[in-house]
Amino acid sequence: MEFVHTPVLLEESLKGLNIKPDGVYADGTVGGGGHAGEVFRRLSAEGSLIGIDRDAEALKAADAHLRGIARELEEERGEHPSYTLIKANYGDMPQALAEAGVRAVDGILLDLGVSSYQIDNPERGFSYLHDAPLDMRMDVSEDTTAADIVNSYSEQDLSRILRDYGEERFASFIARRIVLARQEKPIRTTGELVQIIRRAIPMKYQKNGSHPAKRTFQAIRIELNQELNVLEQSMDQLIDLLLPGGRLAVITFHSLEDRIVKTAFRKAEDPCICPKDFPRCVCGAVSKGKVLTRSPILPTENEVKNNSRSASAKLRVFEKASK
Repeated sequence: MEFVHTPVLLEESLKGLNIKPDGVYADGTVGGGGHAGEVFRRLSAEGSLIGIDRDAEALKAADAHLRGIARELEEERGEHPSYTLIKANYGDMPQALAEAGVRAVDGILLDLGVSSYQIDNPERGFSYLHDAPLDMRMDVSEDTTAADIVNSYSEQDLSRILRDYGEERFASFIARRIVLARQEKPIRTTGELVQIIRRAIPMKYQKNGSHPAKRTFQAIRIELNQELNVLEQSMDQLIDLLLPGGRLAVITFHSLEDRIVKTAFRKAEDPCICPKDFPRCVCGAVSKGKVLTRSPILPTENEVKNNSRSASAKLRVFEKASK
């Protein structure tokens, strides 16, 4: 299956990064290279791109995509920028860049969405629309799968992650049904899990709105891949990797991610911990820069019409202080 991922908020992301032709840019979730390829096109021979992803298949696709663009640029200009691809979690970007001989960059992009390839490829087990092994690993070299979570977590822990990561109103009902079902036999496929979820949610709530399994699948995926923990722990260090005036652009797809990014950006802009009634700051905390998006940038109606998966996307941008 071809690795295809339509980049969302593409022009908005490129504008947010304020690309310098001779700059160094990192895409921490390079996927098939959709966003990265367009950054690459805007670089001169002195510029460079570093693509990072946990998914080996994504890196293979990104390499093919970027090699194709490099050939095009060579024909058009007689030269092209350089690129490096690294298999790693963006949370390990400082170490990954250091190993590549890079200490700081002019811009970083994170597109936190699951790629269309990962969703649409039944073998990966991300989708509730296909009956497939219950996998959901972004890095298939990892040992633990979604099936391990579903079959080993306590009812209390299952309920917690469905509530906290899926914002699922029927979390306790679904958790109970999962525990009862696995007492009969292990839950191994996405189809089996979907049927359990359907039995747990009252029918009147299944008639309208999104698929009844959507929130549960999101929650299990987030827990398995530690998505929110990685994001929360990474924001400060990503800002620290920026050169003066460099920018960090982050695309999120649900409120939990967006809240983390918004909070981290605000704290980086105003880290003062002094009581509000103090006439001046005495804590000594220094701002790292400024938030360029007081409200998130949303996709246009036309983009949502052409790519329904962009509907929940939000872009926020932070600029590192010049000095």
